Amino acid sequence: MVLGCVVVALALVQFASDALYARAAPQALVTHIPLAFGERVYETIDAIAPAAYVNDALAEAALQQGDAASALRYATRMPAGSRRDALLARIARAQGDDVLAGEYAFAADDVDAVQRDVARIARYNLGQALQLEGRFRERLIALGTHPDAVAESYAISATYEAGLHSYASALALDEQALALAPLNMGYVLSAANNAFVSGDLVDAQRLFERGVAIDPAGGDSYAGLGLIALREGRRDRAQAYLQRARAVDPQAQMIPALEAALR
Repeated sequence: MVLGCVVVALALVQFASDALYARAAPQALVTHIPLAFGERVYETIDAIAPAAYVNDALAEAALQQGDAASALRYATRMPAGSRRDALLARIARAQGDDVLAGEYAFAADDVDAVQRDVARIARYNLGQALQLEGRFRERLIALGTHPDAVAESYAISATYEAGLHSYASALALDEQALALAPLNMGYVLSAANNAFVSGDLVDAQRLFERGVAIDPAGGDSYAGLGLIALREGRRDRAQAYLQRARAVDPQAQMIPALEAALR
């Protein structure tokens, strides 16, 4: 008798879970179980014996229905931890609070979520995005995260600094990224361009030449060297670099800039 009751109870919980988390094929039985059924079962469990997994499930269900307020109520009943922080980040995002979402994603060590939140903030506040990215990078370093993730964080910060017209600071951050990922052409070209725009032609020359050494078939580095030559008054040399860039990579993004400068 007791065993039978346990089996029935477990079956109910299973059906409730399927209702809340159904990802089966369209004709599967679980897709026909109402979400409300799953919610009622879990709410009953929560009333009798509250548990973290119950509030987790109810928060997920509330988010699925666009009810961020209820999701928040359930999530805050969960014990502190990365799972709760990740849920709170999603809830804040659903409520349109990108800053708070970023803070919770930061606490949850969710790299992808943090970068998405920082990118959203950067659309309207580069300074705030730069500060949050720097804090997150410190966390990545402290956690011993893979160097590629740290390098990408430096590169992202460099982009934000360049957006604020702080090209020397952007160059310093690009160099940090390159120290961790020395063959990344995106970082090389970003650093070279930031050096060029800041007026540091020596570093720009060094970096564009580094780009040629890493990727001889890439036209951007040749076009960059052409812009430096033109800035130094060596027009014939700039024309030669333009021809080289066109020959190896006619679709290179920097070719139009050199063409315009030579007109």
